[in-house]
Amino acid sequence: MGESKQRLVVLGAGWLGKALCINQQENGWLVQGTHRSEAHSHDFLRQLELKNDQLHHQLDLENAWWVCAMPPRSRHADSNYQATLERSFALAKQMNMQGFILCSSTAVYGNNEQVYDEKSNIIVAGERQQRLVDAEQYVLNNGGKVLRLAGLMGPNRDPGQFVAGKELSGSSQQVVNMVHQQDVINAIVTVCEHWQVAGSTYNVVNPSHPSKVDYYTQKCTQNGTPPPTFLSHEKAERIIDGSAIESLGFTYQFDI
Repeated sequence: MGESKQRLVVLGAGWLGKALCINQQENGWLVQGTHRSEAHSHDFLRQLELKNDQLHHQLDLENAWWVCAMPPRSRHADSNYQATLERSFALAKQMNMQGFILCSSTAVYGNNEQVYDEKSNIIVAGERQQRLVDAEQYVLNNGGKVLRLAGLMGPNRDPGQFVAGKELSGSSQQVVNMVHQQDVINAIVTVCEHWQVAGSTYNVVNPSHPSKVDYYTQKCTQNGTPPPTFLSHEKAERIIDGSAIESLGFTYQFDI
């Protein structure tokens, strides 16, 4: 019976990755999720760390789907993000993975005021963008798929908490590109379930794009905290279109 279960390995069991592990474990999947610590707060956690260019790990789940959800802080210039990704991908091949999904970011797109979709040209204008592009290209060149995630929100991550009372450098009329944690989890599972017909890259972005002033004011009002102020009030609509993944039968179900 157990051999027929779906299997999942999540690289980076942080805020998103741990929630993905818990969600799929509750759905009957066999799950392992990695972190650097030797202390494990959940039975599915396994240590994985790159030391002296060698990947040290406790993973042993063969024939699994692999999802890289290493958190954004891992992508700093002085991190081992790219090397860890590449070593982990090689390990996934050795363990006969079903497929590999990279959780990337819509920050890969430029800042021009336009609508971006998966076919939009990407012009690299900084180190952060370059790191995202490098990771994506490695995964795509090796047969994996990429999900470009919008700003994440959900349990214990309320956007109103991060901006309360702050002066923000952008325009109050910039629109938000956000997505709920559970919609991301559902999108990942959808791509796994439709692997053979799925495209190589999808944006995962809620179709609602309110202005920042409206969005953050609402969130701060709900929290009883002062709303942010803005340095500019010029119209600025940079919209990421996340509708392509709906062709797989996926729907956005959670409000931002």
